[in-house]
Amino acid sequence: MIDTPLPLPPAPPATLGTALPPDDAWRHELHNEVHARPPARIRLPALVVLVAVLNEGVSREQECEHLRRLPGQQDLPLERLSGNFLRLRFTDHTIKWERHTEFTRYSFVQPLPEGVGLGEADPVLLDKLVTPLEWLRTIPGQTVAAIKLVMLTAPLPEDTPSAQAVLMNQAVQWFGGRTVLASQLGGGHSWAVTDFRLHPSGFERILVVAPPGTSEGRAGRISQRLLELEIYRLMALRGLPVAKALSPVLAQAESELATITAQLENKASSEQELLDRLVSLAARVERATAEHSYRFAATRAYDAIVGQRMGELREKPIQGTQTIGDFLRRRLTPAMATVEASATRLTSLSERVARTSALLRTRVDIATEAQNQQLLEKLTRGQALQLQLQTTVEGLSIAAISYYVISLLLYVAKGAKAAGLPIHPEIATGALIPVVLWSVWRTTRRIHAKLGGH
Repeated sequence: MIDTPLPLPPAPPATLGTALPPDDAWRHELHNEVHARPPARIRLPALVVLVAVLNEGVSREQECEHLRRLPGQQDLPLERLSGNFLRLRFTDHTIKWERHTEFTRYSFVQPLPEGVGLGEADPVLLDKLVTPLEWLRTIPGQTVAAIKLVMLTAPLPEDTPSAQAVLMNQAVQWFGGRTVLASQLGGGHSWAVTDFRLHPSGFERILVVAPPGTSEGRAGRISQRLLELEIYRLMALRGLPVAKALSPVLAQAESELATITAQLENKASSEQELLDRLVSLAARVERATAEHSYRFAATRAYDAIVGQRMGELREKPIQGTQTIGDFLRRRLTPAMATVEASATRLTSLSERVARTSALLRTRVDIATEAQNQQLLEKLTRGQALQLQLQTTVEGLSIAAISYYVISLLLYVAKGAKAAGLPIHPEIATGALIPVVLWSVWRTTRRIHAKLGGH
C-alpha cells in the first residue's frame, strides 16, 4: 500500500476527564494540531506529483466539488475538508488535499511507471499519471507551483569524485543533459537532483536517488521537505514583484516629503497648503501600507520556513556540482533583501510623515496662539475704550439728571413763591445745585457698587 498514514494516538478514556477541571474549548484542537497533517509514507520507487494553487476566491465547497469528480468520490462529504487535510486512497495511488492560508496543494503518489529508470533520457511522466490530466487542468485556483518528483532506488557511490561522477552523469542524462544542481541529503543517505526549470508541461522536475532498503517514513520525509522547500520558495518570492512595483512609488513619496519638509523649514508656503499636501501624501502612504503590509509579512514568514527546510535537508556537496541550498540562498537572499528594504522604507516613510505632521501641527498651533494673543490685545483695547466711553456717558448722565432735578426744584420754588412764601426761586435753586449734583453722583455710585456686588 502506498502512502500509509501514521495512526492518531488513541483517545484517553472518558473517565479520566473527571479528574481534571473542564477542558478549554480549544484544547483538543490544539493538542491534535501535531497530527493534522501526518507525513506521507512512500514505498520506493514512486512518482510524486504536486500541484499548488492560490485559493483566493476559491471556497472549500468548490474544492470539495472538484474532488468529487474523482472515481468513487461522488459522495465525498464536505465535513471531511473541515480539518484542512484529506487523504484519499485508491487501488494503486493516493491523493492528498491540503488547504493553507493562501494556497491549496494537491499531492499524488503512485508507483513509478515502467521504463522510467535512472538510465532514461528526459522521460515523459505526465502521460503515465493515473489521475486524469483534465482533472488536473480544472483544479480551482491559479497555479503557483507544479512539481514532478521521481523517487527511485540505486546504490549510492562512495564519496570520491570518480564514483560520484558515474551517478551524476546518469542524473544529468535523466534531465536531458541540462545543467543540474545536486546535494547529498541527511549527511549522505540519499541524493536530490533538480534543474529548477519550468518545462513545457508547466512542471518542475526533481529526482531523488535513495539506496535500496530506504524506509517508507524516510522517503516520505524527503518528499515533504523537498516539495515544501519549493512551494514556500515560490510563495516567498511573491513579495518581490510587489516590492519592485512599490519602489518608484516610495521614491516619489520620499521626494515629495523632502520638499514639504524644506518648505516647512523656510516657511515658503502657507500652513493650509502644506497641510493639504501632507494629508494627501499620508493617505497614499497609509493605503500602500494597508495593501502591502500583509504581503511583506507573509514573505518574511515563508522565507523563514524556506530556511528551516534547507536546514532540515542537512546537505553535503557532490563533487563538481553546486548544492541546492547554496543555489537557493544565492538567489533568494537578494530577493528577500529587496522585499525587506521596501517594507522598511514603507514603515520609515510612514513614521517620517507622522513626524512632519507633528511639526506642521506645532507650527499651526504657534501661529494660532499668536493670533489669539493679538485678538486678546484688541479685545483689551476695546474694553478700555468702552470703559472710557462709559465713564464719559456716566458724567453726561449725572449732568443731565442734575439739570432735570434742578429744573424741577426751580418750578417748586416758583410755585412756593406764588403761594406767598418769602423765597427767591433762583437763589434757592442755585444754592441747591451742589447738593443735587452730589446726591445724583452718590446715587450712581451706589447703583454701580450694587451691580458690581452681584
